[in-house]
Amino acid sequence: MWSPYDEGPRSRTPLWFALGGLAVLAALVAGLVMMWNTKGPDPTADPAQRASTPPVAAPVVPADKYGYASARETDPQSLTQKELFPKKKFTAAGRSYEITILKTDKKCADAAEGDKLDKALKSGKCTQLVRATFKDKTGKVVGTVGVANLVDSKAAGKVAASVRTKGESKLFVKPLAGTDTVTKFIGAGEASVHVATHGHYAVMLYVQFKDGHKPTKKDAKLLSQASADVTQATVYRALDSRSLSGRRAS
Repeated sequence: MWSPYDEGPRSRTPLWFALGGLAVLAALVAGLVMMWNTKGPDPTADPAQRASTPPVAAPVVPADKYGYASARETDPQSLTQKELFPKKKFTAAGRSYEITILKTDKKCADAAEGDKLDKALKSGKCTQLVRATFKDKTGKVVGTVGVANLVDSKAAGKVAASVRTKGESKLFVKPLAGTDTVTKFIGAGEASVHVATHGHYAVMLYVQFKDGHKPTKKDAKLLSQASADVTQATVYRALDSRSLSGRRAS
């Protein structure tokens, strides 16, 4: 007959269950302790103590008027045709112009005329020269504008200094002939050459009348006006944006 005071094997079964329950409870407590000890950083702690990796330092903006665009180091993105010339037809101060052809040369010497200019582009580590040819609404004025991407503003200055149209050696951006009935004549006859810099970019122009006649003083003003109209409405808008952000305009 079974007795509640029996010390036999039957009386040990409840004890094993009890011991098993204690073991499970102990494991649970231990798990909770480990979770507590390995919890994330205190959100109220000093941010410097919470940081697991050091923050990436932002590029230092060069201290001159061209900002990020002063050097390729702070303005690393390559130029694009769409960025520089977003519209093929545009107006400037009521005057209308049309882009007829675009081309990007990674070998900058292919888009330049003259050995000394080629040398300046090479020493300035030119990575691309984007050209566009335009005409005015009347079809009388045609021109090519080219933007060279140099390593820094010093290199761009050397490229600008090498551009000239006097003397035996004439140095300028190579005119890019279009396929239409107007700009296909560019490069024949007399032209007006302009050059300017914007940080690590050299902006070069070759502008002429369609018939190639030698410009008078009055004519020269018309060519200069067309040069200013086109560059202000296209390339300088893009380059001004790079000066502020160091990247292409969105």
